[in-house]
Amino acid sequence: MISHIRIVSPSGAIDPSYIDGAVALLRRWGFRVTEGPHARGEYGRFAGTDEERLADLSEALDDPTVDAVLCARGGYGLQRIIDRVPPIRKPILGFSDITALHQAAGRAGQPTLHSVMCKHIATLPEDGEVLCALRAALRGEALCYDLPAHPLNRTGEIHAPIVGGNLSVLYGLQATAFGLQDTDRCADRAQKPILLIEDIGERHYHIDRMMRNLRLSGVLGEIGGLIVGQFSDCDDDPSMPGGSIEQTIREAVADYDYPVVFDFPCGHVAHNLPLWLHTPATLSVCATGTRLAISSPLR
Repeated sequence: MISHIRIVSPSGAIDPSYIDGAVALLRRWGFRVTEGPHARGEYGRFAGTDEERLADLSEALDDPTVDAVLCARGGYGLQRIIDRVPPIRKPILGFSDITALHQAAGRAGQPTLHSVMCKHIATLPEDGEVLCALRAALRGEALCYDLPAHPLNRTGEIHAPIVGGNLSVLYGLQATAFGLQDTDRCADRAQKPILLIEDIGERHYHIDRMMRNLRLSGVLGEIGGLIVGQFSDCDDDPSMPGGSIEQTIREAVADYDYPVVFDFPCGHVAHNLPLWLHTPATLSVCATGTRLAISSPLR
């Protein structure tokens, strides 16, 4: 079970008040919370030099008293140090740029939590769905979400782990040791994973380019389901076939028959529900709606 949470900033610099708010709430929930020495640092756009951010992350991963690592924020920076991060044997919490750490953890099948970070922990209503679900996840409770039907959904059911996260980060990791082809490589490959994608501030044609990369590299043919999260500040381009980003994504997976769910509440939005990655989940998509149930990997 999780008792001690370490906050580190492996990517962008953060407003320290968000760390203060997150620490206060997590302690109110009963967790012991500590910080990396450079969690509140600033070095240009980063929360410290590459060496400082790597040292904080490495120390948190190596400290046997730390049960989980909460990344203060995303931004950019992990691809500068990801090849030097030690083996990940405990849950990582975060999203966006933290997708790189989720991918590194997935190489050994280590469960991680795609979730809100310090800003939203500090500012969202404590009794709202997102923080209630986060608290449940940290306490070792199963997660279960029910969503209304979407016209572009493709029906079906699969029981498999979820992988992925931010589409741009995943695209940048392709053809590396942290690409999607190597995720969960220690798992039973007959159990094709469910891919999660979300993004922010990308052009419609660039999203098409990234989806075509995943198709051409074989990734889309090696998954057993697709969860399409929020594509925030990504404007539809009417000059693109189909006219919408959702149609573009649906077209990229048209040759496959696995279940697909659109408009899942996760990504660069306040309503960013936590999802355990690299642990058993059941995705059921039918004409009347979608259910996603994820068992807890915590003992």
